Amino acid sequence: MTGNDDSILEFLHEKDIALPPAPLHYNLQKAGYDIGYSTVRRRLRVLESHELVKKENEEKGYYGISSKGEKYLSGDLTVADLKGDEK
Repeated sequence: MTGNDDSILEFLHEKDIALPPAPLHYNLQKAGYDIGYSTVRRRLRVLESHELVKKENEEKGYYGISSKGEKYLSGDLTVADLKGDEK
């Protein structure tokens, strides 16, 4: 997990929204996060592989935070807990 992962999860949690990668990137930058579009796309795939985000609209590629992602943010789930999830 990286700081960018935390930024993405925190943003999705705080705004309580689901977005495709491009609008997510735009809104992260608008909110002051220093993160590139390629990084957002790459990290969303990693977060999805750990089930911390989920596609809420498969057809349009909207990502939202999952209940597991909420647990990670609240500290109920650690990075060590995620190691066994690697696919």
